[in-house]
Amino acid sequence: MTALDLVDTWPVPHVSAASIVVAPGTVPVVVTHGDPYHSYRLASISKPMTAWAALVAVEEGIVSLDDPVGQPSCTLRHLLAHAGGYPFDGRDPISAPGKRRIYSNGGIELAADHVAAAAGMPFAQYLAEAVFQPLGMTASELRGSPAYAVWSTLADTVCFALELITPTLLSPATAASAVAPVFGGLRGVVPGVGTYDDCVWGLGVEIRGTKQPHWTGSRNSTGAFGHFGGAGTLLWVDLGAVHDRAVACVALTDRPFDEWAADALRLWPQLSDAVIAEASAAAGPAGAITGTVTEGR
Repeated sequence: MTALDLVDTWPVPHVSAASIVVAPGTVPVVVTHGDPYHSYRLASISKPMTAWAALVAVEEGIVSLDDPVGQPSCTLRHLLAHAGGYPFDGRDPISAPGKRRIYSNGGIELAADHVAAAAGMPFAQYLAEAVFQPLGMTASELRGSPAYAVWSTLADTVCFALELITPTLLSPATAASAVAPVFGGLRGVVPGVGTYDDCVWGLGVEIRGTKQPHWTGSRNSTGAFGHFGGAGTLLWVDLGAVHDRAVACVALTDRPFDEWAADALRLWPQLSDAVIAEASAAAGPAGAITGTVTEGR
């Protein structure tokens, strides 16, 4: 039995999952379970993709993370880090920027609108040209809000996870800044999971930090980063859990998180721990690839 076999017990109509291990100097080992080409709504896994596109725009020089966007003193950086003072939904601020970590779809939408205006094209087009096309994510499409409406497949989402591990679209410095804490020490909520005095976030990605409880596993390092989605989806990357290896996990389902939240918050950490344990137990450098997904890489 492999770690990914655990998803067969999940109370969901469909599930596709992958584990990824990248050791220095070797090709990625990507193991998949389920249909890698089934289309799923990624829900909030859309946010890291939107943020990655915004950072491409930063490197192109058409926007800056310090650009004012939205209410006074709010910047693009605030919005991508859920520190802009905007509510879960809507664009009427409920707090001054930088005071609380308020998880906000509206803030992400404002950030995407800013990039779209600077690029002179709809954000869906910019996301496709900046992220999806160069990564070979041919089955991915934004069909609405950039905060939660990307549709994709396991195969494509693995391509994005590999980009998070070994960036090709961003400079190393920009990529590192995206997955490091931004506006540290802010109290906030991870919706459906818990409230934390230090609700650590990067740019578009949640960072595990010391949050308890959490949707990742007990074996994940404090630097693990990623996102889960309200459609019952998850993606995390951990650069520090297994010696010199990067480990990542993707699991996509089509059952809303709210319908099985108690089960998900038990089963997701179980899967995460099993994936890391499996990577830890692997002897020697990464070997032959099993069930590999390599589109666009």
